[in-house]
Amino acid sequence: MTATDSRAALVKGLVDLAAFLAANPGVPVPAFPTLYYFARGTDTAIRAEIDRIATLLGLHIDPEDAAHGHRRIRLDFGPVRYEAVGILTTARTATPSADRTASAA
Repeated sequence: MTATDSRAALVKGLVDLAAFLAANPGVPVPAFPTLYYFARGTDTAIRAEIDRIATLLGLHIDPEDAAHGHRRIRLDFGPVRYEAVGILTTARTATPSADRTASAA
């Protein structure tokens, strides 16, 4: 399946899900669902991908996230959120702090 096919299938699935939920009001739904996109690759590639998406959406990277080794942008559609996330090497390879390790014991 090509990237174009995958995208079309995702969009169709979301439309079908919305129609299903509208037709079946008794089916429970989450209060704040999020659709995640995770950027992959080197840290440079991850930064570039999240920055590219931010530019497409007219959004800015949250500097607070960068302090934790993440690049993230969020776009809300009412209670539904699209979130593109990049987890950099420092965050992926971080070891738990002594405080967290002691409290888990």
